[in-house]
Amino acid sequence: MAPYISAKRKGTHIINLARTARFLSEGCDLVFDAASQGKSFLIVGTKKRATDLVASAAIRARCHYVNKKWFSGMLTNWSITKTRLSQFRDLRAEEKMGKFQHLPKRDVAILKRKLSTLQRYLGEIKYMTRLPDIVIVLDQQKEYIALRECAILGIPTISLVDTNCDPDLANISIPANDDTMTSIRLILNKLVFAICEGRSVYIRNR
Repeated sequence: MAPYISAKRKGTHIINLARTARFLSEGCDLVFDAASQGKSFLIVGTKKRATDLVASAAIRARCHYVNKKWFSGMLTNWSITKTRLSQFRDLRAEEKMGKFQHLPKRDVAILKRKLSTLQRYLGEIKYMTRLPDIVIVLDQQKEYIALRECAILGIPTISLVDTNCDPDLANISIPANDDTMTSIRLILNKLVFAICEGRSVYIRNR
């Protein structure tokens, strides 16, 4: 991270904001171009304080998101994930149509427990029918498994990187303090705005 650090004061590394602005601009250009071509996005941020922020930003930009827990193999074992998503959608539909009411109480309890588990792990990606085209990661160390899965599959990634991270793990690494909500909110809002602008272009050109 040395090239991304401008100084060290009282044992604290100071991030070079010129580098942050440069790579944030590159990230915005990437997502704008992708969105203008109708591509899909996945936002990953499971840090507790960022849960609501991730959800609201993803909903605003019509992106899939994971803000509670990343389960290993979510992308690399896509065939299994896809099957679970199908089961989840079917169970939700059956519950809404009242089909559970005609089953024995024991069976209903089992199905509701299964539905609850699927909701906890897959609720935010329930409408995802294929692998995402670009993944945005808000905390490199916490979401290391997600980044590795993307690297294995060749999915482009944009990641916030603090001074204790490896900038080579993502396609575009944006140096920033991933411990402060102000920093996360600013960068995520910029990326989401670029996605929304790109989607507008895509809709106009259809």
